[in-house]
Amino acid sequence: MTTSVATAHSPGTAEPEAHANQFALLGQRRFAPFFWTQFSGAANDNLFKFAFTVMVTYQLQLSWMPPAMAGLAIGALFILPFLLFSATAGQLTDKLDKTKIIRFVKNFEIAIMLLAAWGFIRADAVVLLGCVFLMGLHSTLFGPVKFALLPQVLDSRELTGGNGMVEMGTFVAILLGQVAGGLLVAIPGIGHTTVAVGCVLLALVGRGVAQAIPAAPATDPNLVINWNPVSETWRNLKLAHGNIVVFRSLLGISWMWFFGATFLSQFPSFAKDVLHGDAHVASLLLVVFSVGIGVGSLLCETLSRRQVEIGLVPLGAIGMSVFAIDLYFASRALPPVAEMGLGTFMHMHENWRVLADLGLLSLFAGLYSVPMYALIQLRSQPTHRARIIAANNIMNALFMIGSSVIAGALLKAGFTIPQIFLFTGIANALVAAYIFLLVPEYLLRFVSWVLSHFIYRFKVRGEQNIPGDGAAVLVCNHVSMVDAVLLMAASPRPIRFIMDHQIFKVPVLGWLFKLAKAIPIAPQKDDPVAYDRAFDQAAQVLREGDLLAIFPEGALTRDGEMAPFKGGVVKIVERARTEGIEVPVIPMALSNLWGSFFSRVEQRGGKPIAMAKPFRRGFFSSVGLHVGPAVAAADVQPDVLQQRVRTLLAT
Repeated sequence: MTTSVATAHSPGTAEPEAHANQFALLGQRRFAPFFWTQFSGAANDNLFKFAFTVMVTYQLQLSWMPPAMAGLAIGALFILPFLLFSATAGQLTDKLDKTKIIRFVKNFEIAIMLLAAWGFIRADAVVLLGCVFLMGLHSTLFGPVKFALLPQVLDSRELTGGNGMVEMGTFVAILLGQVAGGLLVAIPGIGHTTVAVGCVLLALVGRGVAQAIPAAPATDPNLVINWNPVSETWRNLKLAHGNIVVFRSLLGISWMWFFGATFLSQFPSFAKDVLHGDAHVASLLLVVFSVGIGVGSLLCETLSRRQVEIGLVPLGAIGMSVFAIDLYFASRALPPVAEMGLGTFMHMHENWRVLADLGLLSLFAGLYSVPMYALIQLRSQPTHRARIIAANNIMNALFMIGSSVIAGALLKAGFTIPQIFLFTGIANALVAAYIFLLVPEYLLRFVSWVLSHFIYRFKVRGEQNIPGDGAAVLVCNHVSMVDAVLLMAASPRPIRFIMDHQIFKVPVLGWLFKLAKAIPIAPQKDDPVAYDRAFDQAAQVLREGDLLAIFPEGALTRDGEMAPFKGGVVKIVERARTEGIEVPVIPMALSNLWGSFFSRVEQRGGKPIAMAKPFRRGFFSSVGLHVGPAVAAADVQPDVLQQRVRTLLAT
């Protein structure tokens, strides 16, 4: 694990145990008005842009903007403000009350939509192009607020669910906006007027809902605004790079936008030239993609035990690559037929595999992105959070532009669209592997997530006793060779472990623990240098405000019963006190692990042998972890801690 400090936010307004799931947030004022505000804004963006695109492509004859260039020009104009003004938007969000910024942005949206209504009624493409740029500016200002507000009003255990709801809402709003824009603009005689009225009404509804958003005070009110976007963008990227886990997560999210933009941009041509479908088939692809993202986003809370579980990110990356590559095989040899309508398309069984690949690809993209957004919110300093998110928006825009350039170059070089999908799926696997090796925490959390979901049925009680921030020592009974991996799964924060040096010689597990930067310790009589070095490293972990875990028995239990706790934990706590750090000790008890995978120990030739019968109890053995209240540093003694763990095992 890394040793970066994880700052979990616990606002007084949050009630982490007050609701059963993420949907209950829609009944709470701290979340619901914001959700519907961002939903209406995303829907209006896409109603306006798609109606304008259809109008230019099919209804207007413009010599200076041919239909083939309309989508590209509109997309480029919309993205341009993200490059120019994201840095300023991030500063304003950190400096000012976020609710006031939201209301200003919604007022701005009303003004833009009134101008756009005039442009639609007059069929004035120049005015509407100007409104595209202004709506891009509107979204640029709203972007940092959208993600910086959530950790200010939600508890850390609600962040995954809240982000999942926002991500789902955004893609549903995009879908509904595009469908509405296409239908309304095509109404004979009154299409343009209908779109104009729809855009203004959505802007007014969004502003009305925004009035109910509670105040969200500034996190850095004394910030001096730097109006130079170039120098401020560079400064924001340096801020993000200060926390390597956050910075790599920004890169991961930007890559997801690259990946998604590659597929979305090719849907029209893919539907026409490869699937031999009409415009309705192209729309179906968008529907399947949007629904998949929404479902994946909502699944994150269920799969993460209501904590920020970045172990889902590698799972998402694997799924994205697998189904992107299978989409190539599913679509490369479809029989040539005449252009099909939606009904004929759905009657061909070959096309169901294509739709399944697309839906699962996007579902895994939702699993990939939501935990990354939540991690950035959780690990970024509150005073800099909006500026870091603004830096991410800039990177997203650059990656999306890069996606268009690379896809265009591949097409020009003779690649087919299925081959572009294959290239993107392989590239995704390589990029994901690179990120996960640079930031091992993702891979470690993935291993612990798999272990606690598919090898064991793992239930955690008292997880609220694990401190959300600050240094602490975790002590636990030692039952199996994967105890540390299970503790990783239970904690939303990284943990550094002190472990017997012999464990590092075990294949696979030893490599994982080295990757986790576990601290090896040897008996003082065998290796006094390694012994002292372990305590020095432990002291450094606590100085940096991180979690340190130790198994005070010093070795795996041989008979399922706890051995006496040794005094190492007392030495760690007392050394911290001499440095002015009062470190609480959190007792933890693992139960039902004895006799399961990785824990069975038998005597053979006088030596304990682990995993002699590792499958005796089968898969999905029910195991648990009970976390108790903290023991104050002044009260830490081996017998006291052992009794606390015994009590947890008995309850």
